[in-house]
Amino acid sequence: MFSKKTVLILAGILLITVNLIMLAVTTRRPAASGLGRAMIAFVAPFQELATHAVKTVQDSWWRYFFLVSVARENQQLLQQLGESRQKIIQQSELELENQRLRELLSFKRSLPAPAIAAEIIGKDPSAWFKTVLIDKGSTDGLRRGMPAVSAQGVVGQIIEVTGRQSRLMLIIDRNSGADALVQRTRARGVVKGTSQNECYLDYVLYADDVRVGDLVVSSGYDGVYPKGLLIGTVTAVDFKGGDFFKDVQITPAVDFDKLEEVLVILESPPTPATVH
Repeated sequence: MFSKKTVLILAGILLITVNLIMLAVTTRRPAASGLGRAMIAFVAPFQELATHAVKTVQDSWWRYFFLVSVARENQQLLQQLGESRQKIIQQSELELENQRLRELLSFKRSLPAPAIAAEIIGKDPSAWFKTVLIDKGSTDGLRRGMPAVSAQGVVGQIIEVTGRQSRLMLIIDRNSGADALVQRTRARGVVKGTSQNECYLDYVLYADDVRVGDLVVSSGYDGVYPKGLLIGTVTAVDFKGGDFFKDVQITPAVDFDKLEEVLVILESPPTPATVH
């Protein structure tokens, strides 16, 4: 069996040979002679076959080069599309970050003491502890015990400080605590974490009026958090007959899964005066 390439070469040679014979015959005798007509009739099918084969090869080559060019162009377009998409994503991230920082800056103006913005750069993977790492430390004026807040409400307290970074214990950590008030009735208790995305208000007396939907705010009596910062919303109230206290469950105002920046308050807030 001959290869396609060999067949095409032979067809080309045959076409050239036939054309030469035809040229020689038609030169010596009129084309209308019997021999000339016979030669034309004999050669025509081969000539047509060879011409078709050559045209097919030409079309195939043109199609091949066209497809290669299109594939190369598609690859370039896909690369440009990927780069454009990445730029759009980065631009969207910058816009969202700017929006969060504007909200944080606006909230900062309402605080009773100076504060510094910090970015969360790490989270404790443990299920038992709820702490995060922020990108500010002692060189920025931070020290242990300082409170952290966001535009949504209370976040937590600094528990460890290095030169450039600090560890922040979130208010949902089981070791945290914040003196708090039910805003509507001024019922008082201590907000404690559960190491889940919820807290509870401890030491609320049975006689205290607390209802689902009530807002819980910082009282300022613990000397850590300024008075009046939102901590969360009461989502459940229960009373066990053998106890003097109610079980009050709170959903924090801050969505800790989406928290990215905080404000660390650099000065201890004044403790509210107690009336004797």
